[in-house]
Amino acid sequence: MTQQDSKTGVPAGVTTAYQWVGGEAAVRALVDRFYDLMDLEPAYAPLRALHPSTTEGSRDKLFWFLCGWLGGPDYFVERFGHPRLRARHMPFRIGIAERDQWMACMMQALAECELDPELQRRLSESFMGPADWMRNV
Repeated sequence: MTQQDSKTGVPAGVTTAYQWVGGEAAVRALVDRFYDLMDLEPAYAPLRALHPSTTEGSRDKLFWFLCGWLGGPDYFVERFGHPRLRARHMPFRIGIAERDQWMACMMQALAECELDPELQRRLSESFMGPADWMRNV
């Protein structure tokens, strides 16, 4: 079992969420599970409908973004520059229901990828701000 800091709950030696998640392979697995859930779970059908018919490009972009956002390599910035999340999402109708579906899908993916419960809690809090900021209706 990994030693954790008694005050922060963060595993010893971990300096970024990217490391805590498990690095590149774990971020890819998380993103793949997130999009797989959109295809599998009827509750996420409206969220899935906002995406292209195939999700390869969406998967790559979320993977590249999350790597950097979590404190790992800045793949998204290297390819596209500043993420400009709100501007990039403005063409899509995103309200409270879509935000909540995105959050539920991501939280389910985090749980199914068996990430540390404390990390899941922290990521849930961290994801909510940007998810809410994407709302445009």
